[in-house]
Amino acid sequence: MNSLDLPLPPSGTRVVVAMSGGVDSSVVAAMLKEQGYDVTGITLQLYDHGAAVRRRGACCAGQDIHDARRVADRLGIPHYVLDYEDRFREAVIDRFADSYLAGETPIPCVDCNRTVKFADLMRTARDIGAHVLATGHYVSSRLLPDGRRGMFRAADPDKDQTYFLYATTQEQLDMLRFPLGGLRKSETRELARRYGLAVADKSDSQDICFVPEGGYADLIRRLRPEASTPGDIVHIDGRVLGRHDGIIRFTVGQRRGLGLSGGEPLYVVALDAARARVIVGPREALLTRRIRLRDISWIGDGAFADLPPDGLEVAVRVRSTRPPAPAVLYNVGGVAEVELAEAEQGVAPGQACVIYDGPGAGARVLGGGVISRAPRLAPEIASAAG
Repeated sequence: MNSLDLPLPPSGTRVVVAMSGGVDSSVVAAMLKEQGYDVTGITLQLYDHGAAVRRRGACCAGQDIHDARRVADRLGIPHYVLDYEDRFREAVIDRFADSYLAGETPIPCVDCNRTVKFADLMRTARDIGAHVLATGHYVSSRLLPDGRRGMFRAADPDKDQTYFLYATTQEQLDMLRFPLGGLRKSETRELARRYGLAVADKSDSQDICFVPEGGYADLIRRLRPEASTPGDIVHIDGRVLGRHDGIIRFTVGQRRGLGLSGGEPLYVVALDAARARVIVGPREALLTRRIRLRDISWIGDGAFADLPPDGLEVAVRVRSTRPPAPAVLYNVGGVAEVELAEAEQGVAPGQACVIYDGPGAGARVLGGGVISRAPRLAPEIASAAG
């Protein structure tokens, strides 16, 4: 078996590397080339980059394509740029806009990985005879006793990206490889310097790539003009405190920018899209213990439908910035429900809930889903939201 867990010599193993133009995917290409693999780089043009070309902290824009091409030239590997703009608009940008319009807080990176990168790009990789598709994500994967591959948290907990990859299917996971899963970011940059890559000190991507300067509300208004419907800002006790010019400007947990003066500190605790209402309340009103999921993805052992009646002890992440926390996962009539051991604040519909087999470093990803409902512990919220 070679280092990619295939019974082939490296020279006979064709690898497509998804090259974003950043340091991580560039190092992956260099590592695999050094190990003797037959490496091809593919970069996706995902959107009309416009002003993003010169903007730091974005990916898949014009400068990034240029950087990926320079790295490929440096390594002496074939490199192709594929125009996936139409598919990206349909699978990611349109869904992003519709989710905000429904009062949710979406994570477009999950949709991008699930559809464009790990479905469409994987088909392209197969079409050119690739055995595996390698990426620069900080995720670990390895063979399980039954021959399938499992997904595990990366060695660097601060860079772990399993939260954004939970929707990866088993078929996709079996073809994917994540060579950086055992490294820390500092080690990756050091490798980039050793390989002589010009991107060694390039900034990490941080923003949503297709939203210049984080102005998502302006983008949504252009795509969905009805998103600017004004409405009331309502306290959980029923008082109308003010007006707003569109719920897309608000997210659950938000405190700043409410336009309310004086009184107690208030937070957005719910968004009532049907009546264009922003529900606000004190911080403790953000607490929730039970979460319902839709679009469940399962890559654990057995089938989700076969969960024990009394639930399965797991750990979950409801934010990418927090470590997994203890919970119990239930199958309630085919619907996934999660009961948290300790209440969480600001759990928002549209966000991801990722499920692990435990809370520790290196925990295995069992799956996850999109948060569809997170009832607050404060009973007044249900009344205010109608």
